[in-house]
Amino acid sequence: MQNPEPGMCLQYFSSLIGGQRTDSDQVNPPIINTFYGRASNCFKHHRFFSEQAVASYTMQFSILLLAAYACGASARLNWSLAKASNPTADQADAYARIEAAMTKAVARYHKNSNANKTIRVAYAPGVPTAEANYNGDLRFGSNRAYMTERTAMHEISHTLGVGQTAAFNTKCAAGDWRTALPLVRSFDGANAKISCGGGHFWPYGLNYETEWSETNGDRHVKMVQAMLNDGM
Repeated sequence: MQNPEPGMCLQYFSSLIGGQRTDSDQVNPPIINTFYGRASNCFKHHRFFSEQAVASYTMQFSILLLAAYACGASARLNWSLAKASNPTADQADAYARIEAAMTKAVARYHKNSNANKTIRVAYAPGVPTAEANYNGDLRFGSNRAYMTERTAMHEISHTLGVGQTAAFNTKCAAGDWRTALPLVRSFDGANAKISCGGGHFWPYGLNYETEWSETNGDRHVKMVQAMLNDGM
């Protein structure tokens, strides 16, 4: 970058954020050095900046941009599975299956959305299938048929508001999905609509295992993100 015009430094640094973003929540030293070095070079080209001003502005802009970088990278689903300290064979098997399902589901959400939630997962044999609420509590029952990526994704959608918020119910009743409705029509044609009932939505709600496919999994996440954008 040579001889930038006044005011171009911030725009230039902002464009760097996208290029330096990774899936990691950590801002590592090479990235810090990159921002600091490029910030310094940018400001030094302005003849009306003293050496002291260059150092001061470089540090201030680098801190601001790194803060923006860190905030963007941390907008993720964070989850943890509660485990017994001395698990039985049944618990150990359930934990392994639940962890596998949640890992895949969260990875797909990260790939297709910017949803942000802390989710507390537990194995609760008394739960018939699986359940979750807007508080972020997600529980799997003992039925192994529901310890799947599809179930995990469906339950994650509840923690994000599907069937759990007044706004979801209001928008369902009014059909007021300014982002989600055009999205589903881009998938299924101009006559497609979003239906709701029993705290769920369809299509792409992943309400049953028979609905699962790689395509439907991705579309489910995109639908949930669209609903979040609509104020669910």
